[in-house]
Amino acid sequence: MPKTKLKNYLHLHLLVFIWGFTAILGALISIDAIPLVWYRMLFAVIIVFIYFLIKKKSLKIPPKAILKFLISGIIIAVHWIFFFLSIKVSNVSVALIGLSTGALFTSFIEPLFFKRRLIFLEIFFGLIVISGLFIIFNVESGYTLGILYSLIAAFLSALFSVLNGLFIRQHNAEQISFYQLLFGVGFITIYVLATTGFTNKDFTLTSSDIIYLLILSSICTAYAFIVSVKIMKYLSPYTVMLTVNLEPVYGIILAVIIFGEKEKMSPQFYIGALIILLTVIINGILKNKKS
Repeated sequence: MPKTKLKNYLHLHLLVFIWGFTAILGALISIDAIPLVWYRMLFAVIIVFIYFLIKKKSLKIPPKAILKFLISGIIIAVHWIFFFLSIKVSNVSVALIGLSTGALFTSFIEPLFFKRRLIFLEIFFGLIVISGLFIIFNVESGYTLGILYSLIAAFLSALFSVLNGLFIRQHNAEQISFYQLLFGVGFITIYVLATTGFTNKDFTLTSSDIIYLLILSSICTAYAFIVSVKIMKYLSPYTVMLTVNLEPVYGIILAVIIFGEKEKMSPQFYIGALIILLTVIINGILKNKKS
């Protein structure tokens, strides 16, 4: 493996580890999901804006792009809210396994946007994933709400990824990210003002919350996004796809190490999780061979 490629491959593994650590931070931060996502997006958009200033990049976009970024920004905001809600009502392991179904959701959403026929194999793999989820639902009934929240987050993640697949053809990746973060935090701001308001109870941060949020916003959001775009120039989509599927594995191992007994699940949970992860990976391998 050439030196440059190896360097970027190792960097990709670091990014996947960072993304897995996102769920850990979500569990460590004491505030609820909506304030958490508001702070995350606010801090991240400030960091990305500073990046634009340092790199002297333009933020100018066509007027037609505003509506696209507004809709996708709201989608990513709601996705993060449901993801962190899942962690708050269950645990990190449940949230990450539910989120790992996003690749299968993408298989069903892509044909609608890219105007292609639904492939039978995708339906078959979808049924296998459902069987894995059925095993988990049966043995972990106490986490039903957490599983449902994580599946909603997975669906929104898939929708967001497909939309970005369309946007990246016409727009700069960093600009897309900046405006999606900006519109996302704007949406949450309007929602909070229209409902509970910015109360001290919901939005007061402890010193540890501030540290975790800064790590979440800078390293796990702004840095990870910018670097991931650069890595895509050196590694194949196949390599990236297989490596990113390790995110729940890294996250669950970290969760067990950090949170101990709270994260230890029944053997049937891990059987169901393995069925889901293997199905997603095999689906990606077969798609890569076909393309």
